[in-house]
Amino acid sequence: MASFKALRTDKGDDGYVTSLVQRSTDDLPAGDVLVRVSYSSLNFKDALSATGNKGVTRSFPHTPGIDAAGVVEKASAGPWQHGDPVIVTGYDLGMNTDGGYSEFIRVPAEWLVRRPEALSARDAMILGTAGLTAALCVETLLDTGVEPEQGEILVTGATGGVGSIAVALLAQLGFNVVAGTGKADAHGWLRTLGAADFVDRETLSAGVDKPMLKPRWAGVVDCVGGDILFNAIKSLKYGGSAVCCGLAGSPTLNGSVFPFILRGVNLLGVDSVELPLEIKEQVWQLLASDWKLEKLEQVLAQEVPLAQLPPWFSRILGGEVRGRVLVKVAGG
Repeated sequence: MASFKALRTDKGDDGYVTSLVQRSTDDLPAGDVLVRVSYSSLNFKDALSATGNKGVTRSFPHTPGIDAAGVVEKASAGPWQHGDPVIVTGYDLGMNTDGGYSEFIRVPAEWLVRRPEALSARDAMILGTAGLTAALCVETLLDTGVEPEQGEILVTGATGGVGSIAVALLAQLGFNVVAGTGKADAHGWLRTLGAADFVDRETLSAGVDKPMLKPRWAGVVDCVGGDILFNAIKSLKYGGSAVCCGLAGSPTLNGSVFPFILRGVNLLGVDSVELPLEIKEQVWQLLASDWKLEKLEQVLAQEVPLAQLPPWFSRILGGEVRGRVLVKVAGG
C-alpha cells in the first residue's frame, strides 16, 4: 500500500467539484499493471467528466484523465517489468476507470503502449490523445492518395488540441494548410504552426441550404462536425476526402448524397479510443520518428501542476484554450 495525490471529482451542493486528495493504491480499481504517472494532459472529454457529464462518467467520486505517461511500478500480467516507460490513452481510462490525474493508476496490461525511446513522457503528453488522433487523421488522409500538389487542406477547429497538431503536422509534411477558426486573434500563432491561410467560421457555415459548393479543398481534417463538416464535404475537389474526428460544433450531419455521387468524395471517420493496441503502437512510433513534430513546443499552451488544473475545465469547455495543456502529475 502506498499513499499518493490524485484529483477527485464528486458531487457537492453546488454541482460537481474537483479537488486534490490523498489516496491509497488499495483504492485503485483491479488491474494487471500499476503505473507511476509523471504527466497527463487536458482534453475536452476530461472537462466533461469533471463536470458530471453522464455520457462520459457514470458514477462519482471519480478521477478524470484520459491520458497518462509514466513507468511501470508493478505488473502481474503481460510483458511489463518494473521501470518500463509506458503511455496509456483511450479505452476506459478517465471515463469510468480512475484516470491519469493521479500519481498512480492501475489498468489492464492490454491498455499500455511502450513509450518510444525518442519521445519523452513530457512530449508524449503534449501530444496525448489529441496528437494521436491528429496523426490518425493525417494518416487516413494520406492513405487516400492525396499529395501536396493537389491543393489546399482545410483543418476545422484549428485552435483546438487535435486541430492545432493537425495543422503543424500537415504543414511539416509539405501541405498547404488552411486553418478554419473563429478566433482571428489566433492567426499569428497558427501561422507559426505552419498555416498558410485562414477561413473564418461564418464563411465555413455559409451555403448550408445549397446542395453543392464551389470545389476548393483537396482534403479536410474536421474537428467540428455539423454544418461546417457538410459544407466542407460539399467544397471538396473531385475525389477528395474529409476525415471526421470531432463534434465540437454539432454531432448532427444534415446533407444530401450529391457530393458523393457527383464528385466521388469520401467521408472517413477516425477513432483513437478503442483503436487496436498494435495500431496505437505504430502511430506512437511514427510520432517519435518520421513524424516527430518540430513545432511541438509551439502547440503547448500551458504546463499546469496537478493541483492547479481544476480551473482549466471551465476554460476548455468555454472554448478559451488554444493548443494543448500539459498536466504535471508527479510533484504537481
